[in-house]
Amino acid sequence: MRKAVFLLLGSVIALCLSGCGLKEEAVVPEFVLTYADNQPEDYPTVLGAQRFAELVKEQTGGKVVIQIKCGGEYGTEEEVLSQMEFGGIDFSRISLASISDELPKLNVLQLPYLYEDSEHMWRILDGEIGDEFLRLFKEKDLIGLSWYDAGARSFYSDTVPIRTPEDLKGLTVRVQNSRMVMDMVTLLGATPVTFAYSDVSYAFETGKIDAAENNWPAYQMLEHYRSAKYYTVDEHSRVPEVQLASGQTWRKLPEEYQEIIVQCAKESAFYEREIWADQEAESRSAAIEMGCREIRLTPDAQEKFRKIVQPLYEEYCGEYTELVRQIQAF
Repeated sequence: MRKAVFLLLGSVIALCLSGCGLKEEAVVPEFVLTYADNQPEDYPTVLGAQRFAELVKEQTGGKVVIQIKCGGEYGTEEEVLSQMEFGGIDFSRISLASISDELPKLNVLQLPYLYEDSEHMWRILDGEIGDEFLRLFKEKDLIGLSWYDAGARSFYSDTVPIRTPEDLKGLTVRVQNSRMVMDMVTLLGATPVTFAYSDVSYAFETGKIDAAENNWPAYQMLEHYRSAKYYTVDEHSRVPEVQLASGQTWRKLPEEYQEIIVQCAKESAFYEREIWADQEAESRSAAIEMGCREIRLTPDAQEKFRKIVQPLYEEYCGEYTELVRQIQAF
């Protein structure tokens, strides 16, 4: 009898353990979605995207899985946007420059010397004006989720330290492929040129350019301080980047998952901004240790730069003058 009882208890325990094992089996996802970023895997925006995917998986109990593809695996940002139109790619992080030709109101956020500093920009983007711009993407059947940081772009030069607009006159400056930025450099008296960013060091060494412009991490990571030791913190361009969802994908998701995704995207944005700030500080310190000479503009010089580029405000954003004023006064 005692042996039979032990056998019975053993069977019950085995069944319980078996049941526990079933509960621990992996959840089968309802949605496996793709996310594109053209930056390398250790870049702040990619780390932010990975955090976004982790949060979504956690808060949906594994029912929504987002796979991050970085390093331009899905093509250029323009190619990614094209695929998102029919749901070929579900999410992405893009620069506003990639879509502002189709949504010209976005040029407002790219105006040079628009913000006083980063805190000013985030007050705008985390408020009603920022939400208004996120809704703008619906015109292209895209869902604006949240804003990511991409730092501030400044000028750096090889032989001439740039302290005033006059110091730029006659220089050849490599700029990003943006008509507004090219027009800005022209107004400042320099000659803009565009080519691959990977060729900037060679262009400095061969005398094809005298200056370039970008943020601290890009300047330091590609060791441009070796060719251009003067980094002028004018912060002429402070353009945020945006997380998007395909409208085609969005309509397939239950409202419950949509709400979770929006919340996770916003949470990941704060995470990405912290990473960016740390990276920016580390890059600045590393560049200065390697011989970079940082130049801070006087308030008078900063105002001179701002006044010279004012014609761009009318040319690119004349119909949004009131909105621009709201941003500047905020």
